[in-house]
Amino acid sequence: MNSPASGAAATVLAGAATALAAVAFAGRSADDALGRSTAPAALRPAIRAVTLGSLRWYWRLDAIAAGLVAGKALAPTLRALLLVALHQLEYSRNAPEAIVSSSVDAARLLQQPRATGLINALLRRFLREREALLAQALAHPAAAEAHPEWLLQLLRTAWPQHWRQIVAANNEHPPMSLRLDLSRITRENYLAQLTAAAMAARALPWLPTALVLERPVAVDELPGFAAGCVSVQDAGAQLACALLAVSPGDRVLDACAAPGGKTGALLEAAGGVIDLTAVDIDAARVERIAANLKRLGRTAHLVTADLTEEPDWCQEQRFDRILVDAPCSATGVIRRHPDIKLLRRPDDVAALAVTQRRILQRCLQLLKPGGRLLYSTCSVLPAENERIVEAVLAAVPQARVLALPDEVMPPPDWLPRSIGGQLLPGNAAQTDGFYYACLTVT
Repeated sequence: MNSPASGAAATVLAGAATALAAVAFAGRSADDALGRSTAPAALRPAIRAVTLGSLRWYWRLDAIAAGLVAGKALAPTLRALLLVALHQLEYSRNAPEAIVSSSVDAARLLQQPRATGLINALLRRFLREREALLAQALAHPAAAEAHPEWLLQLLRTAWPQHWRQIVAANNEHPPMSLRLDLSRITRENYLAQLTAAAMAARALPWLPTALVLERPVAVDELPGFAAGCVSVQDAGAQLACALLAVSPGDRVLDACAAPGGKTGALLEAAGGVIDLTAVDIDAARVERIAANLKRLGRTAHLVTADLTEEPDWCQEQRFDRILVDAPCSATGVIRRHPDIKLLRRPDDVAALAVTQRRILQRCLQLLKPGGRLLYSTCSVLPAENERIVEAVLAAVPQARVLALPDEVMPPPDWLPRSIGGQLLPGNAAQTDGFYYACLTVT
């Protein structure tokens, strides 16, 4: 008879296999797939951890699995179970025998009782022949770097001196970074609250609002989270507020605003009342903005609209400040969302670039002369960043590039580009990958 612990382990593996199959074979996001879990609530954090770990190392695990099955077709969920089991054997501290046993039990939970013997045999073969199977898999660049080859090629071309840094960072667990609302609490006070709660953190000297936790915790464990004193946000994303330099009384547009992290940050950093409009194309995502602002105790005008179209939602008055957080490949945040490595396709970048250019041109039309627009992506690919801004500057004669505000301290490893600047993941600032460029119109 299985013990309760072994039963829980099998449930975790089955849940992770189900989620992994939804991403790898049905094209769902990891958040969507994990959100459909019917597993006990107590096991869902473990299911999430195993799923994201398996996605992080998918290209390596899949190459190992290919060597094991030698061309034999497996049902998607069974293939996914093999991958999550291999992940546990390679990257967890659990006893190999226990992992094999739990994987066999997970096959039964997945309604694959006839496959129990196969799963058992494949995993035991891996344990016996691990070195040879790994060597065979790692001969392929995608498996060695745990990235699809098309993305590796783009990274090598764009960042010949930095691509290994980017790839290594993408394969790491991300830090948990916090944004403080300094209108409600000082950094010193909040650090003291964290210490009292036995949570170690350090401040980032280049950004007063940012802290990095030594170990991640559930958000509801954070002191002051429910009251809106603190939010979870990467320090690189927080830089947008400093670069946009909003002042009290400004009329501000947050374009492509969902889920509302930067919306809240702008309202917190303004130092007074601003007239902020947050726009997103997806009504469900606009609801997420509303929920986030409710927790923060902040208000904004929320609009569901396509920013590539004529803005019939906008009055004739223009905006003093505009944040264009453009939809992008998200190649700068892969360490937080490893499913990106499976969900993105080579032709996505060109398609996104068309949308990015249209949104940026449209938003420049909404900017007051002398105002400030900040173009931002969480991409590390120049085709979505400086190339977009260059194309728009050529098409909009009245547009000009602005320097960074004098009061902004560039973070460590800030890389100036032909226009704007880039943060790469794995930098000394411990941020994700972000691109920023400041523009104005005459």
